[in-house]
Formats: sequence, structure tokens, C-alpha cells
Amino acid sequence: MTSRPDWDSYFLTIAAVVATRSTCLRRHVGAVLVRERQILSTGYNGAPRRTPHCDEVGCLRESLAIPSGERHEICRGSHAEINAIAQAAAVGVATAGATLYCTHEPCVFCTKALINAAVDKIVYIHPYPDELARRLRAEAAIAVLQLPPAVLSDLGSLSARP
Repeated sequence: MTSRPDWDSYFLTIAAVVATRSTCLRRHVGAVLVRERQILSTGYNGAPRRTPHCDEVGCLRESLAIPSGERHEICRGSHAEINAIAQAAAVGVATAGATLYCTHEPCVFCTKALINAAVDKIVYIHPYPDELARRLRAEAAIAVLQLPPAVLSDLGSLSARP
């Protein structure tokens, strides 16, 4: 008999489902803010509310062949982590002491927002090469845990059990 998923795997799986809502043409990212095993908010990468998404109007960074991680200022989309923080703020939910579960490691912009949102821990699967983000998280004493992609594939068999 297969055991239930641990909490980190459970919330990362939810983040992976949230990522399916992404409208980014380059990368689908999902984020879930959790405190005391309760979901506070979710976010995925995409354009701000009431504005056209990249899958509707195209991607300027893609058309200019800008490498990943560069020229974020010309991207119309907001990152999943920022959107999770904004969603919590929009409905008056405090994020202090929360854990962020994210499909991808946060960039420096998201890291700064997570520090200011008083997030205590970040759990992710896919790495993102941003040394400044890593240094800032260490300076802010945010706990960071990377889990292997297998945590998502391991959960696929759970739905099949009797």
C-alpha cells in the first residue's frame, strides 16, 4: 500500500496544477502560499488582471530572442510568486510566516517581494540560476528546500489506489 504524500509533496503538486493556468509562452510556473498547512493564496505567471495575456498578443522577449532571465522589464507578465502575494493582499490575507511552494526557484525580483512579505520558507522543484536571489534569501534567513521532480511523478500512482 502506498502511503499518503508528505506535506511538501502535497503542496508542490498543487503548485504544479496551478501552473497549468499559466499563459506564459516560455515557462509555466505555479506558486502556493501556505501557513500552518492551510493554503493562503495561489498564483501563476501571466499578465495582470484585465490585460491581454501573452498567449493572446505574443511575447516581446521571445520575438527579440532575449535569453531567459534577462530584460524582465519588457515582459507583460507577472511571476507566479508575485501573483500569489498580490492575491493574498487583494483579499486581506497576511503572508507573514508563510511557506511558498513553487514549481521553480524564485528569481531576484520575486525573492525581494517574498522577503518583504515575511515569507519564512521556500520549497521548489526546478532551479533557476540567480545567485543574487540565493544570496538575498540567505541574508534574510529564509529556509530553502529543493525537492526532486520525482515528487510529482511519485504522486501519480496515488490516485490509482483503491
